[in-house]
Amino acid sequence: MPPFMPENTKPVPFAAIETRIHLIRGRKVMLDTDLAQLYGVATKNLNKAVERNRERFPEDFMFRLAASEFADLRFQTGTSSRHGGRRYLPYAFTQEGIAMLSSVLRSPRAAAVNVEIMRAFVRMRGMLLSVDELARKVEALERKAVANDQDMKEVFAALRQLMTPPEPPRREIGFHARPEDKGPTAKRGKT
Repeated sequence: MPPFMPENTKPVPFAAIETRIHLIRGRKVMLDTDLAQLYGVATKNLNKAVERNRERFPEDFMFRLAASEFADLRFQTGTSSRHGGRRYLPYAFTQEGIAMLSSVLRSPRAAAVNVEIMRAFVRMRGMLLSVDELARKVEALERKAVANDQDMKEVFAALRQLMTPPEPPRREIGFHARPEDKGPTAKRGKT
């Protein structure tokens, strides 16, 4: 167990955090229900703590999902309808908002889980950077291939030309006199 984790707290695996990070409005966010579950508190209590400290959560730290966004998210994650579920649309917390949550919740578990969440965000950012680098390399290879494509077409055309056998000489149509033939009597005299 890492030294910063409280004794009664199990470490949160990266996969458990990563699957709860969503891309909404072009930002990586986590929903209040997922955070409450990771922190080991009720969603209602997490949202109450946020509401008591609303000045710490500007729009770029936290926002409430629109009904259409929540419906899309439910469809993507395969969760059921709202029957017996929440009355309000969920809050989405950005990385900065999640960092602010640890100061609002003030529990050892919240602090420990926040450290793991921050590491997950950093690791995902690193993965995205490596994907971007890979995309740049593929694009460079593609440009080279396009430039070499014309050269390769010319090489293949020359190879095809070399592989094509020459056409045999055509037989001419019609009668042709041989130099030894001197007309109709010349053939008869040879017999």
